[in-house]
Amino acid sequence: MTTDVYPPAKRAAVMRAVKSAGTSPELAVRRLVWRLGGRYRLNRADLPGKPDIVLPGRRLAIFVHGCFWHGHGCARGARIPKANRDYWLAKIAGNRGRDAGAREVLQARGWRVETVWECELRDLTALTSRAQAWFAIAPPR
Repeated sequence: MTTDVYPPAKRAAVMRAVKSAGTSPELAVRRLVWRLGGRYRLNRADLPGKPDIVLPGRRLAIFVHGCFWHGHGCARGARIPKANRDYWLAKIAGNRGRDAGAREVLQARGWRVETVWECELRDLTALTSRAQAWFAIAPPR
C-alpha cells in the first residue's frame, strides 16, 4: 500500500490545475522570442504536436516542455513519484514517444523544431544566445 500526500479528491483537483498552455516557462520563452523580434502564433492545432510557439515565416516550431512531464534528463525530470510508479513511467514514456513523433513529422514537412526545457530558463543568457541562433538562420523563400 502506498501513502499519498493528498486524499484522492484533492489529488484530482491538483492534477486538474496543471495547465497545458500559458505556463510560466512558456510565457518566459514567448517574451524572449518577442524581444528578439519574433512574431508568432500559439498552439497551432493544424501542426503535429500542437507546438507552443510557431513562427510561420521562419518555419520554426518551438515546444516548451516541463522537465517532469516530458522526461528530461535533469534532476527534476529524472524524479519519478513513488506512488503509482508504473503509471508515471508509462505516462512519461508515452509523452516522450509522442514528442519524438511530432518532431519527426514536422521536420519531414520542412519545419525547424526546437525544444526548450523548463530547467533551461534558469540560465537566460545561454537561452538568449540559443534563441538568437534561431533567428540567424535565414527563413526559407
